Amino acid sequence: MRSLSDTLQRLQRYRTSPVMDAGPTRLTRLEIANANPGNLFGWYYAPESGDRSGLLALVVVLHGCTQTAAGYDAGSGWSKLADEFGFAVLFPEQSRQNNPNLCFNWFSDNDIERGRGEVRSIREMIDTMVSDHGIDPTRVFITGLSAGGAMANAMLAAYPEVFSGGALIAGLPYGVASTVPDAFDRMRGHGLPSHQRLQERLRSASPHVGPWPTISVWHGTADKTVDELNARAIIEQWKAIHEVGDRPARSDAMDGHEHHIWTNRAGADAIELHRIGGMGHGTPIDTSSGYGVQAPYMLDVGVSSTEHIARSWGLTPSFERRVQLDARATTSNETRSDDRKDVTNYIQDVIESALRSAGLIR
Repeated sequence: MRSLSDTLQRLQRYRTSPVMDAGPTRLTRLEIANANPGNLFGWYYAPESGDRSGLLALVVVLHGCTQTAAGYDAGSGWSKLADEFGFAVLFPEQSRQNNPNLCFNWFSDNDIERGRGEVRSIREMIDTMVSDHGIDPTRVFITGLSAGGAMANAMLAAYPEVFSGGALIAGLPYGVASTVPDAFDRMRGHGLPSHQRLQERLRSASPHVGPWPTISVWHGTADKTVDELNARAIIEQWKAIHEVGDRPARSDAMDGHEHHIWTNRAGADAIELHRIGGMGHGTPIDTSSGYGVQAPYMLDVGVSSTEHIARSWGLTPSFERRVQLDARATTSNETRSDDRKDVTNYIQDVIESALRSAGLIR
C-alpha cells in the first residue's frame, strides 16, 4: 500500500504536467442528445461520406490525464487518418470539475458501472453519433491511453454489445480500484486481484452473452507510471470470456517489437499484446508516418499505434499498399483518382489470387 505522502506527490506531478496546445483543430463540439450523468464534453470528426452502404465506422478515443480531446487527436493523428480513409472519430473529454487532472474516473464505481456516470455519458455520445452522423452500429471501436485506456476497458466491460473491438494503451483492468490511493497502488502493480476475481468482475459488469469485442493491449516495457503487470492482468481478465488458451497461439515481431496473439475456438484472433521495448508511459507514434506529433505522453518510437490499431480493425488498407500509393501521390486531382483506381484493382487482384489458391477459379 502506498503512503498518503506518495499519493499526494503523484497527484502533484499530474497537476504540473504540461497540457498539449493542440492549436487549430478539425474536431467539432458534439451536442449530446440525451443524458449526460458523467458531465463530460464530446468532440467528433466525420468525413462527408462512408463506405458503399453510406454508413461510417466509428472509433471512440479517450485521452489520458492532463490531456484534452484536441491535444490527443493532434498527438495521435486519429482524425487525419479518419479523413483519409473514411471513418468517424468521437473524443469524449473530461472536465476539471470532475477531475482536476483531467483523468477519466476509472477508479470510481459511480462512473464505471453500466447505466451510470461517465460510462453512461460516453454511451449516450455514441448513440448521438449513430443517429445524427450516419454511423454503422456494428462497426464501433474504442481506444484510450492510461486513464483513458482504463476507461475504455470499463466501456468494453459495461457495454460489450456496443463494440467490435478495443485497444488499451498503458491501461488497467476493469473494477480493480475504488479510491484514489487504490488507483495509484494498481498503477504500480500492487494489489491486483487474482485472475479468477478479474474474470468475475468482467462477467458481472453486464448481462451480455456474446459475441465479445476483440482486445488489443499495448504497453511499454519501461513504463514507470502504469506497471506492465496491468497489461498482463487485462489479458487474464478477458481470457475466459474469449475461451482462449493460457499461451499465445502465435507470436511474431511488429516493427521490431513483441507481438503475441491468442485465438478463440473458431481460430479467430481474440486478444493481442504489443510490448514496445524500452518505451515509457504514453502512446507510441511514428512521426515519419504523417500521423501524430511528439508531445507529453505521445512518444515517437517509430511505431504508429494509430495505424496498426486502425488496420487491425479493417479501417485502413495494408501499410505496404499505402506506402506504394504515397510514393506516387501528387497534389493533382487526376493522380488522386488514379490512386483510388489502383487500390480497387489491388484489392480485386488479392481476392482473385486467394480464390485461385483455393481452387475456386482458374
